[in-house]
Amino acid sequence: MGASDVVAVDLTADERFLLSRGLGEWGGPADPTEDFARAMGFDSKEDLWRGEGRRLREALDSGGSLTRSQWRKALLALEIVFASDVMGSGCDWSITTGISDEETIKLLRVVQRKLGRVIWMA
Repeated sequence: MGASDVVAVDLTADERFLLSRGLGEWGGPADPTEDFARAMGFDSKEDLWRGEGRRLREALDSGGSLTRSQWRKALLALEIVFASDVMGSGCDWSITTGISDEETIKLLRVVQRKLGRVIWMA
């Protein structure tokens, strides 16, 4: 199996919502540079917000499956937008998403464990 294989991951509605909100923040308070968006695996900051990022949000919201590389992009986008006050939402996360930092950390750790098994499989 390669990075292009679609993989279903058993995520709860809250875990999917967290990933989707993480991607959605890049079109709001978070402001990546073009280089930063590319470093996360997107073609551009426009792709992160309106292109593949939007398609990933739609798939997450509908309960769809993603490829290994898409799961990786969604997770990385969430990790950065949540934690970084320079590029991401950072200190404004709980205000803009309605999810407390404490709840986010709890959910994030579960998502990291579930996706880690998928992302790093050969």
